[in-house]
Amino acid sequence: MCGIVALLSKHETISEDSLKRAIASLHHRGPDGQKSWVAPHGRVGLGHARLSIIDLRTGDQPIANEDENLHIVVNGEFYDFEQTQRDLKRWGYRLSTNSDSEIALHLYNEFGTQCLHHLRGEFAFVLWDERNELLFAARDRFGIKPLYWTVHNDTLYVASEVKALFAAGVPAQWDPESFFQASNVSFDQQRTFFQGVYQVPPGYFLLASRYHTQLISYWDFNYPRTDDPLPQYTESEYIEKLRYTLDEAVRLRLRADVPVGCYLSGGLDSSALLGIAATHTSEPIRAFTISFDDAAYDEEAIARETATRTGANHQIIPVSQSDLADNFADAVWHGEVLFNNASSAAKYLMSKAVREAGYKVVLTGEGADEIFGGYPHLRRDMLLYNTQRQEEDTVQQLLSLQRNNAVSSGFMLPDGAVMSLASIKRTLGFVPTWIEANSATSIKVCALYAPEFAAKFAHRDAYRIFLNQFDVQGQLAGRSPVDQSLYLWSKSIFLHYILRMLSDSVEMAHSVEGRLPFLDHHVVELVCKMPVSLKIRGMTEKYVLREAARPFLTDTVYHRQKHPFLAPPSTFKPNERLHELIQDTLRGSAMASLPFYNQAAVIALLDELPEMDDTTRTSIDFILMRLLSACIFQERFGLTAPTI
Repeated sequence: MCGIVALLSKHETISEDSLKRAIASLHHRGPDGQKSWVAPHGRVGLGHARLSIIDLRTGDQPIANEDENLHIVVNGEFYDFEQTQRDLKRWGYRLSTNSDSEIALHLYNEFGTQCLHHLRGEFAFVLWDERNELLFAARDRFGIKPLYWTVHNDTLYVASEVKALFAAGVPAQWDPESFFQASNVSFDQQRTFFQGVYQVPPGYFLLASRYHTQLISYWDFNYPRTDDPLPQYTESEYIEKLRYTLDEAVRLRLRADVPVGCYLSGGLDSSALLGIAATHTSEPIRAFTISFDDAAYDEEAIARETATRTGANHQIIPVSQSDLADNFADAVWHGEVLFNNASSAAKYLMSKAVREAGYKVVLTGEGADEIFGGYPHLRRDMLLYNTQRQEEDTVQQLLSLQRNNAVSSGFMLPDGAVMSLASIKRTLGFVPTWIEANSATSIKVCALYAPEFAAKFAHRDAYRIFLNQFDVQGQLAGRSPVDQSLYLWSKSIFLHYILRMLSDSVEMAHSVEGRLPFLDHHVVELVCKMPVSLKIRGMTEKYVLREAARPFLTDTVYHRQKHPFLAPPSTFKPNERLHELIQDTLRGSAMASLPFYNQAAVIALLDELPEMDDTTRTSIDFILMRLLSACIFQERFGLTAPTI
């Protein structure tokens, strides 16, 4: 819902033209109206591009309080806001709108920054407090809604997307350290690929005055230590508690003044959401499913079975390799991160079809894998490191079965040689499988580096740098290895890639708001406290969710293992347009101008593709997609080369 912009100048008046250019660059996030406010003294400005979902008539922003000493712009949704509105009226507040966004303004007046603990939803907002000359910018607990900031020429810029900062006049340049970190494991929560541009991390808020800027944490996962006493609930009681809490999260997210649809794949997560949502609506829900032209990656038949069971109106969105090629560059532009699969372009096309069908809001299943332990790499961690009450023979049989069933070798599970992970092992006492798998891919990527770039970072320990950002003793030490893996994944790959590539960016590209019931913080806090054995049991991932959602699932979905959402590899279809786009781009001037890679080495890799087996070509496709998106990134954002 919407795009937001804020400017705070230390001394001079802000440029209203810069503010308006930034807002205009976010038109795709808010096509229903664009407005701004500039303080009388001229040093502060707020801008808003609106996607109207709640309170279609009076919900324009920025919103001010009665005294006009507080102003706010909001992106996202606050759920159960009607109860908060009643509380505010009882406390003497007069509301000027019926929108959910206004509650944050008055809650801040009551509680200051502690208002965040009274907010439930996916959101990012910026509030200007004139009395205290303070800018308060906050991001939701999981980073569902993006929020970027930078300082340029003594002015603080804050926006929903990086492109808005550039539109306002911030220079666009590669950050080579972020590029190096991302090529090996992941850059930290505050970084982006752009030099001097940062994120407000999930569960943090930013406070800025004329003379000081700071980031402060207000929420974290807080997994229990293994020696903490767990709540004494039976397995069936946990299942019932989850069913009730998830049902409430879905029900709240169906509240809108426009129709709400649902993304539907062949997986457990979206099937559960559609099934629960159907119990709360009298009319059939519109469900949207991507259909790929490759049987191994197509889930249409399974999704159709679920749609029939729930009585949904089912819309199939066919996506070919040509479609992916035509839309890949636009998806990269909106995503503002590098891609490792064309699934982002597929989700971009899906959101386009949703909007063309007349929908602004959809329920989507992102986050379930991150809280319930849904990935193959987490099953491997469970088998290798959560060894209590496990028999060695059974563990080895299951590990062998997992290797044989791996759906994407080299992406979800380790494949081949890995880099030195000694610093991870020393700090954590074990190496999470997803880091081990990433390091196997990193070896292949490092072989493609330009000599100058390779020399610059030859002695860096990317894994030490990665762990340095975390409170290891406070958030990781003493926790179950699976919970540690979940925590690190959620603060890196999930944050930077899944939530950006497959969620907000490609949805808002077509003015569609995705709502994520699995990342309702009441659901997450319940699941965090559960024993790991309820998340993963043998080869069954997301066990407790599977059981809680059983009444809403087909037998096919209930018994099906996790299949990650991936588009078919371009390397399997060398004569189709997506792979032709890769070949033309990586052999051409775009790759030659990219400062990080040796084009001769890249061309040699392309020449070897016909001789590779299917497993190798699958893993190489992830690398080629990353190279392709880097070339597009540089061209579309007009990035200047960094000093290396």
